[in-house]
Amino acid sequence: MGATTAAESVKQIHYLAASLKAPRITEAAVRLADQARDTGWSFEDYLAAVLEREVSARNASGARQRIRAAGFSAPKTLEDFDFDAQPAIRQQIAALASGAFLAEARNIVLLGPPGTGKTHLATALGVVAARQGHRVLFATATDWVTRLTDAHRAGRLPNELTRLRRYGLIIVDEVGYLPFEQDAANLFFQLVSSRYEHASLVLTSNLPFSGWGGVFGDQAVAAAMIDRIVHHADVLTLKGASYRLRGRGIDSLPSIRTTTAEPEN
Repeated sequence: MGATTAAESVKQIHYLAASLKAPRITEAAVRLADQARDTGWSFEDYLAAVLEREVSARNASGARQRIRAAGFSAPKTLEDFDFDAQPAIRQQIAALASGAFLAEARNIVLLGPPGTGKTHLATALGVVAARQGHRVLFATATDWVTRLTDAHRAGRLPNELTRLRRYGLIIVDEVGYLPFEQDAANLFFQLVSSRYEHASLVLTSNLPFSGWGGVFGDQAVAAAMIDRIVHHADVLTLKGASYRLRGRGIDSLPSIRTTTAEPEN
């Protein structure tokens, strides 16, 4: 094939790639052409290699878009987490990182004192899910209640819950940091119920489950909510002092003692 013909072929590839909205195909096709000729690839091998590059690039681009759309306060990764401070959960997190819990619509609950890495792990698992192709949304429990309240007042709560079910993972951070009024608790219960056995939740809380009744203002509502959350769930408990206090000569925060202790009978 002459140089002119090769140039014309590249132009044709460029046109076709643009028509398919896959502009990276042109670069991959040109870059791999010499390698294919030199190593004797079949036409099928060459085509597969070009398309593989395009799919990989699309997946990477899609993952970046899903991570940006998730609303993380700051992207975190499992590689950045200090498992030396939480060695008891290392194997559990490694298993969860496979993403199998998403296919099974299982939940993850991260309990522990402030500053022990709950939000980091929740975010990191959300990033893993986004990279695996799942749509993810992250917000604090208070922000979720605000969102649901707005939808309820606008008369579109059922539509909003249906829309949220299309997300493979919803992350609810900081359950228990602020108490909810009765109406807000009922709205949050509807969010949990709408996803029960359909799609996954990751929740973080500085309170044990025994303290959730005070947060939601109703022991019956809290019990029904916890029942749905933990029926198909992995519950991980983080321990220790806040990593934010390391090197500051402070061993603990008052809230660690008051919010994680089980109530006396």
